[in-house]
Amino acid sequence: MRLVTTKSLKENDTLSKPVFHDNGNILIQAGIPLSQRIINRLIKLGIAFVYIHDDITKDIEVKNAITDETRVEAINTIKKEFAEIENHHIIGESLNTIHLSKNFAKVVQKILTDIKKSNDVISILSDVYCYDSYIFTHSLNVTIYTIGLGMELKFNEKQLFEIGLGAILHDVGKLMVPKEILEKNGRLTNEEFEIIKNHSRAGFDLLRNAPNISLITAHCAFQHHERLNGSGYPQGISGDQIHLYAKILAVADVFDAVTSNRVYRKAMLPHEGLEILYAGADTLFDKQIVEMFSRTVAIYPTGLTVYLSDGRKGVVSRQNKFLSMRPFIRIIEHAGARVEPYEVDLLKDRHVTIIECEARLGVY
Repeated sequence: MRLVTTKSLKENDTLSKPVFHDNGNILIQAGIPLSQRIINRLIKLGIAFVYIHDDITKDIEVKNAITDETRVEAINTIKKEFAEIENHHIIGESLNTIHLSKNFAKVVQKILTDIKKSNDVISILSDVYCYDSYIFTHSLNVTIYTIGLGMELKFNEKQLFEIGLGAILHDVGKLMVPKEILEKNGRLTNEEFEIIKNHSRAGFDLLRNAPNISLITAHCAFQHHERLNGSGYPQGISGDQIHLYAKILAVADVFDAVTSNRVYRKAMLPHEGLEILYAGADTLFDKQIVEMFSRTVAIYPTGLTVYLSDGRKGVVSRQNKFLSMRPFIRIIEHAGARVEPYEVDLLKDRHVTIIECEARLGVY
């Protein structure tokens, strides 16, 4: 299968992976030739990338970070619990948080189990889903990235669970922000940005009073927008004043934000998101965490068509667990001419680099 932008789709292209709604129902089935009407629907749904059938890449498989069952349960739990929190906030009633910690703990444990079983770098692009709300998918994606990074850092079970629970709830304070500000299509005013910034403290206040949620987990919500140089919020703390969990969350949070579709900006590809993290390494983000993150996620997703520095063109055929920035490439062209496909391991061919991605160019 090959990864392409929805805007580059042509009539009669065939999806290799179906498009799901977050409740688990299939919106667009795989294996059926696409009409222009269906292509337009994919674009309208805000789906940036899809996998299509391609004879040269038909044997290439994309591995999910978590199972479809876990994903559906996680999203439904986030939707249900977040809706209850939001409703209590609107009507001004106090919230019974006993079930909150219990239900999210169950989901985090399932995500943790799935990631341990996968034994591969993490690729969120491999999961083609349509979501009702950005905050639902963002909370889940950040949890997956965070747990994966925690495993790379050799966290024990208790630490993985703590940071996983903190990750899935890190943006819970945004439920207290008016939707017209949170989903504004355009530049925020200074006053609106101050309201947005309040979500960190609001989330912390909610979580620190919830039973079975540790103060460290609550600090994931409180500190995930703090930055190494003190330029973050809500406290403007810096360096070692920021908890390690929050430093990890900051990296996962920003990466998922820039690689997801938003009302005001199209999704970047993972390697572009990583460039933003490296640009802020040692000033905004912990450099060691950024470097470990680059080994945890699929910087060039499987199925992506890429151009190499020596004039060859190929498709990412599988990931390199030892260094995800240098995956295996199935070469299909050289100097513009078709060649018999063959595999190249960029971890071994160090003189060759990826210089461009076709999905970003919008052609295939």
